[in-house]
Amino acid sequence: MSALRESLGFLTSRLRQVGIFVALILIVLLFQVLTNGILLEPQNVTNLVVQNSYILILAIGMVMVIIAGHIDLSVGSIAGFIGAVAGVMMVHWGWAWWLAIPACLLVGALVGAWQGYWIAYVGIPAFIVTLAGMLIFRGLTLITLKNQQITPFPSELRALGGGFLPDISGGTSVLEWLTVILGVGATVALLIQALKERRIRKKFDLENEPMAWFVTKTTFVALLMLIITFLLASYRGTPIVLIVLAVLVIVYTALMNNSVFGRHTYAIGGNLHAAELSGVKTKAVTFRLFVNMGVLAALAGLVFTARLNSAQPAGGTGFELDSIAAAFIGGAAVQGGIGTVAGAMIGGLIMGVLNNGMSILGLGTDYQQLIKGLVLLLAVGFDIFNKNRSGGGGSTIGKRFKFRTSPPATSESHAPAGTKDHAKDRPVPVSAVKPE
Repeated sequence: MSALRESLGFLTSRLRQVGIFVALILIVLLFQVLTNGILLEPQNVTNLVVQNSYILILAIGMVMVIIAGHIDLSVGSIAGFIGAVAGVMMVHWGWAWWLAIPACLLVGALVGAWQGYWIAYVGIPAFIVTLAGMLIFRGLTLITLKNQQITPFPSELRALGGGFLPDISGGTSVLEWLTVILGVGATVALLIQALKERRIRKKFDLENEPMAWFVTKTTFVALLMLIITFLLASYRGTPIVLIVLAVLVIVYTALMNNSVFGRHTYAIGGNLHAAELSGVKTKAVTFRLFVNMGVLAALAGLVFTARLNSAQPAGGTGFELDSIAAAFIGGAAVQGGIGTVAGAMIGGLIMGVLNNGMSILGLGTDYQQLIKGLVLLLAVGFDIFNKNRSGGGGSTIGKRFKFRTSPPATSESHAPAGTKDHAKDRPVPVSAVKPE
């Protein structure tokens, strides 16, 4: 019983992180029942991955921007613009795919640098700059395409959006063995990494998960990965875009957790003034965040264009809303300073399952938009509720601006009798982040 109480107490303290994962499982089970098992059929699972890959790519960059306390409304327009640029380069100019793809990513970086300059160094709020960018790059997309679609694209680019890794069994096996090998290898690597992190935390006497919860969580995640591996291997194997997405998740998770840049990003979103006083180069970090967002938006645009085999004037419409929703549903805080790449992936999968499940059920776009809006509102409401619940007592203003409105319990007042010590009522700012 003590182990159970310890696990329940830990889960309550980690309600934000655990809640989104539980929500994903419940939504999958719900639509699996409502669709009579269609949701988790191998072909539909593959389609779910391919159809939402570009939103998940955007969600990685978006959660980083939101952690820093900003927002980017232009990513959909940038994705559409890069698709148009790719069409001109490959179809009209005849560029090879291996030359056009890096060129498109470079254009995305320049677009991100353009917006990052206005935000970081001129001081215009990101909301305004990226709102203007949404209009600018939508207009440039229409100008580039001359309001007409460009098609077809080379097969090498189409493979990025809808291709699969080669079948090493030659199509003679029930399961695609390369997918099985990759899936089992990834599961083993996950288990080793989880055990390694737990051992390191124990070595340095840091807070650790209760053993019962650790075993339950790790076993469940491992089984889930093996089930997904089996479903993918039962159809056509591993989509190429899934490999791209996996590499991005690993790289950006390491970047945010283990690098100076990642810690500075969290510091800026947690308390901008304290970060500046601590020596963090806030302008440079913000500029790099938007350059990175431009590159990821360009990659998402290439994946989307490759999947459709067409650059369209309306390409990328609404992508910014889905990526922002994925970040917030995945646990990113509205005021910044909180969020993870893994959480954004779970939020993106929730949006993807909702879209896919409602489409299978035949719900119109009107009801789909209504339900997705309610889910987003509930997710942000839950975030605010959980934040207030864990904040304890004190004034709302004090919590909002991270001031401690009362002195520590051990402090003693040395004011003369009959006089009021005004220093006790003075807000004390949170300690600045220690510079690297």
